Amino acid sequence: MITLGAHGMYLLPQGGEARVFPTKAREVFDVSGAGDTVIATAMTALASGASFEEAAELANHAAGIVVGKLGTAICLPGELLGSFEREEADGGRC
Repeated sequence: MITLGAHGMYLLPQGGEARVFPTKAREVFDVSGAGDTVIATAMTALASGASFEEAAELANHAAGIVVGKLGTAICLPGELLGSFEREEADGGRC
């Protein structure tokens, strides 16, 4: 998993197909902590049994949320759920 800043993230799972996850950020105010958010979210997802693709999708949404806040910020569970709900309501676009 490689973060690509404004371009989202790249995933190349062992034995799998490479995939780019476009950014989920709506607005960017501060990128402080975005990488930490990706690591924390992805590792939590993987430890909970998620696939690498699911972990990358969750981490991408979480990072998109924290860069929309000023300063080092956190992503709350309700915000993460809301991000997926907005994406679904927008027809797959976040």
